[in-house]
Amino acid sequence: MRAALRQLRRRSVNLSPVSRRDQIKLTDGELLELLGDERIAIVSSLGPRGWPHSMPMWFVLRDGEVWMWTYRASQKVRNLERDPRATLLVEAGETYDQLRGVMIEAEAELIDDYDAVLALGRELGVRYGGGAESPEVEEALAWQAAKRVGIRFHPRRIVSWDHGKT
Repeated sequence: MRAALRQLRRRSVNLSPVSRRDQIKLTDGELLELLGDERIAIVSSLGPRGWPHSMPMWFVLRDGEVWMWTYRASQKVRNLERDPRATLLVEAGETYDQLRGVMIEAEAELIDDYDAVLALGRELGVRYGGGAESPEVEEALAWQAAKRVGIRFHPRRIVSWDHGKT
């Protein structure tokens, strides 16, 4: 994961060798901590009229990539089928000097395999529901997985910030 982040950062455009952006960007460890702590990612895709379509989503990290699930018939899925480019935003803080976050430009891969989607649903359940396993929870997840797809976001560019570093 960290090697992939370093490689992506090398490909990202820097304005100057001593830019303010370099001074406030998150380290790999800080980035992983932010994504582990925060619970909502805003996902923007391009809608049918070319306007951004932004929605809050729950997510899990797998090997440094953001994964989500959503209904197969959702607008997000239709948008990503047409154009797989997406931007994810995760941010925390109440005042400017506390703001820290990450914007990830990514290419979305839609996962329609039932077993893979069910496994992703279980991971989301552990992260957001406390992981209580029971036959009832498993039955609900199985029912949901049949109507959903997984979305794997392959990062292409990462921009991060922590205004508390200034």
